[in-house]
Amino acid sequence: MNGNHHSSVRRFHSIVAAMFIIFLVAHPAVSGDYAALEGVKSVKTVFDVSHGAPQTANLVFWAVNNVNDDKSVRALSEPPQVAVVFHGPAVKMISTDRNGFKASDNEALDKFANTIREMKQGGVKFEVCDYALEVMGVDPKTVLPEVDHVANGFISIAGYQAQGYSVITIN
Repeated sequence: MNGNHHSSVRRFHSIVAAMFIIFLVAHPAVSGDYAALEGVKSVKTVFDVSHGAPQTANLVFWAVNNVNDDKSVRALSEPPQVAVVFHGPAVKMISTDRNGFKASDNEALDKFANTIREMKQGGVKFEVCDYALEVMGVDPKTVLPEVDHVANGFISIAGYQAQGYSVITIN
């Protein structure tokens, strides 16, 4: 009986040691690779986007999407809240009207539209400034359906900021 007891104790210690090692290995995934996330409960970010070049937009929006999908952000106690507000030349990229773009931009614009659809499904909010649509000559009916309309994008960004969102400008 004494041998069984020692065997059980050793097994228990092995399990505790294994759990401790798993915790140490998993802990970086929980706190992430980002010291800035230590003690943070959630990430709330609004991207203020006026950048209108489709070739580079796909590169930039990989990083924007990563703010919503990153395992370190997802491991926080509350889910991320990410919003994107388009204004300026960027409003042309979220239109189905390709007027003003080169034929060589079509593939990048298609990829960008797909990225917007996927990000929307992942919980990212999208808004477009109707004033910017008017100034840039974009028909509001041609805007991707995943993007909500607001009268003034700056008011929307200010509202997000007042709600505690960090503002990141992409121009």
